[in-house]
Amino acid sequence: MIEKLSDGHFNLYGRRRGKKLSERQKDYILNYLPTVSLSGINNCENPKREIVNLKEIFHDDNPIWLEIGFGGGEHLLSLAKGNKNINFIGCEPYLNGVAMLLPRLARENLSNVKIFMDDARILFDVLPDASLEKFFLLFPDPWPKLRHKRRRFVSKKNVECFKKILKSNGLVYVATDVEEYARHVLEIFNSDIDFSWEVNSADDWHLPWKDWVSTRYYEKAKRAGRKITFLIFKRR
Repeated sequence: MIEKLSDGHFNLYGRRRGKKLSERQKDYILNYLPTVSLSGINNCENPKREIVNLKEIFHDDNPIWLEIGFGGGEHLLSLAKGNKNINFIGCEPYLNGVAMLLPRLARENLSNVKIFMDDARILFDVLPDASLEKFFLLFPDPWPKLRHKRRRFVSKKNVECFKKILKSNGLVYVATDVEEYARHVLEIFNSDIDFSWEVNSADDWHLPWKDWVSTRYYEKAKRAGRKITFLIFKRR
């Protein structure tokens, strides 16, 4: 069911949970998730919507990358393992996806990852200006029906948020297996003078970017014969 949020926005995602969690997954949700959760973000913990201090949260001033809708967490985990001098925030409202990531995250004992299990727009409200170097949006819900297009995550309103929280020359990475959604993303970003599409040849947007990590959804799309589009935009 698609909810309308208390601030008047519509959900940009579908369901919050899927199949029943295993006892092991429940244990990680109850006992490990609180140790890696990004606190002080939601309206209950931060009703005045005060800007958070990311240096205090991560205990350093390393660069920060954000992944929105990380699914099972394969991409996020691989990036965090390969870039331990980078701090990562992963946003995922889907309980089962978070439950898949947590045991792997615990096994790697990474201190550079924080999880926010809610709508990323709530996080945008309280992030400092120019606080992110990169963010990733992999296979967002395309909301293909005309009446649902206002729920797409890439929108003119959200791009204004991206501009606020990205550093100069910061990068936005988008991957999608829906051609119409790729056209939509290009239209939104190319109509904004503060972003440039980083492309050098006709093949660039059909090839994974450097350090790309395959995900379950990516492999599923490939098996189904769907074309994957990879887009990178730079904040001017």
